Amino acid sequence: MIPDANLAAIVGSIYSSTAIGVGVILGAAGLGSALGWGLICSKYLEGIARQPEMMPTLRLWMFVTAGLMESFPFIVLAFAMYFTFANPFVSAALRAVQTLAH
Repeated sequence: MIPDANLAAIVGSIYSSTAIGVGVILGAAGLGSALGWGLICSKYLEGIARQPEMMPTLRLWMFVTAGLMESFPFIVLAFAMYFTFANPFVSAALRAVQTLAH
C-alpha cells in the first residue's frame, strides 16, 4: 500500500507537470497566432501593392483566413482548460495506484 504522503506527491507532480505543459502549449499557440496574423497582413498589403484593384477581394479572403487562423488559439485554450481543471492524468494515476495496491 502506498502511503498518503507519496500519493499526494505523485498527484502534485502530475499537476505541476501539467501546468508547465499547459503554459508551453498556450505560449506556442499565442506565438503561432501572432506570426500568422503578421504573415496574413503582410501578404494582404503585398497583394494590394501589386494589384490595387483587387483590394476588396483580397480583404475578404484576408478576413476569412484570419478568422480560421484565429480559431486555433481558442481550440488550444479549450484543451488547456480541460487539462487544467479535469486532469485525466490524475485519475489514470490513481487507478494505477489502486490496481497496484490490491
